[in-house]
Amino acid sequence: MKAEIIAVGSELLLGQITNTNGAFISQKLAEIGVDIHYHTVVGDNPKRLDEAIAIAQQRANTIIFTGGLGPTKDDLTKETIAARLGVSLVSNEEALTEIQAYFKRTGRHMTENNKKQALVLDGSHVLPNRHGMAPGMAMEKDGIRYILLPGPPHEMKPMFEKEAIPFLLGVLGTNDVIASRVLKFYGIGEAELEDRVQAILDKQTNPTVAPLASPDAVTLRLTAKAASRDAAEQLMDPVEEEIRAIVGDFIYGMNEDTLSSKAAELLLNKGLTISAAESLTAGLFLAELAGEAGISASLKGGVIVYNEQAKVEQLEISPSLFNEFGVVSKECAAALALHVKRKFNSDIGIGLTGVAGPDPHDNEPVGTVWIGIALQDGTVETYNLSLSGSRNANRKRAAHYALYYLIKHLQ
Repeated sequence: MKAEIIAVGSELLLGQITNTNGAFISQKLAEIGVDIHYHTVVGDNPKRLDEAIAIAQQRANTIIFTGGLGPTKDDLTKETIAARLGVSLVSNEEALTEIQAYFKRTGRHMTENNKKQALVLDGSHVLPNRHGMAPGMAMEKDGIRYILLPGPPHEMKPMFEKEAIPFLLGVLGTNDVIASRVLKFYGIGEAELEDRVQAILDKQTNPTVAPLASPDAVTLRLTAKAASRDAAEQLMDPVEEEIRAIVGDFIYGMNEDTLSSKAAELLLNKGLTISAAESLTAGLFLAELAGEAGISASLKGGVIVYNEQAKVEQLEISPSLFNEFGVVSKECAAALALHVKRKFNSDIGIGLTGVAGPDPHDNEPVGTVWIGIALQDGTVETYNLSLSGSRNANRKRAAHYALYYLIKHLQ
């Protein structure tokens, strides 16, 4: 099955909204073994949409559309597809009844053009919309499958998962269960990760292994197909073990874990408290942690000590330390961690200092970062980074690295 996604909407081309639907559908199709070969975005123009469909018909046997199913004149997706396929649009009585019930339930006046949303391709399999009004459609003609989905993500996502995927699985002729798990890495680049596990990638069949980079992590997605979920999980277990044996030191979590959620989970499970003194990151580390529910049981507080005077006044660090070693140093990061730990009487203290840019500071180049972690036993671990990026990218990555090193200690 070779699929193409066509997102319809001038607002996408104008940059008014982001096409998150395409990313979601691609991810879900990958989980069931469907290859996405192309993404197309086209405005609310029937001629250009028809041209996009004609091109897609030459290179895909499954075409998935999002958007253009609404009640207004610029919603022309199903009309354009109907004309190209030579089929009629017919009113779906079940959908029309649901639309009428919605307006009655909400006390709103139903205008005549809302009936347009109940029109479907004649002979199509109707995909009910349980979170909106316009139904989706799925049909096959001349060896090509067409799936039409609404544009709003809160309508499209559940329809695709609950209605479209079962349709596609039926076409694929399988009742197998598809299961996946995601291993999340930090401190290693996508290229290096792929190089280290290349032997696993080369021999993959079932399960499959797919690398993916994101702003805050590099991931490997394992996907297995089997007669039951337990059987699929068992297929993935030895592959995960093999991956962990090679690059396990860089794994910080799985599936929906983020650096902040994993750090918060470990702190809370271990009953540990934490505080932070931030110079270069100016509160980014604390903000990441504070975004996690329940973290108040562990997060005692922190200080932003952006200049030398603040470090002295807020944490009572001796000026002689800065005179001897500088503010961008291993010694400064350790002092920040220790002094904030004492100030807030926490189990763990974090210290962050460095040069975000755009200019060097304290005789250190842009991207130099020192992270200190004061542990429960009174020892302090320090880490040095040499980052390359914009000022704010360096600050954010420094905060993420602090979370990553914290996780490794807690694990």
